[in-house]
Amino acid sequence: MNRFKFFFVNGNKFCTEQNVTILQVINYFSYNTSLLVLEHNNLICSQKNWNKIFIQNNDKIEIVTIVGGG
Repeated sequence: MNRFKFFFVNGNKFCTEQNVTILQVINYFSYNTSLLVLEHNNLICSQKNWNKIFIQNNDKIEIVTIVGGG
């Protein structure tokens, strides 16, 4: 049985042996959690669930950051 999990963040492929949550992935990449919208497997994912959802093989995460300007 393969213990590695392959997943995608914004189209880039990553691999982990660990059980990691979406929140841990966001923190690993140093995203500002108050300024982003996250899609998990084509569904918008509420921030309150990020620490409850564990990455599975072939998961797709899309992160859009909100940028202010003037």
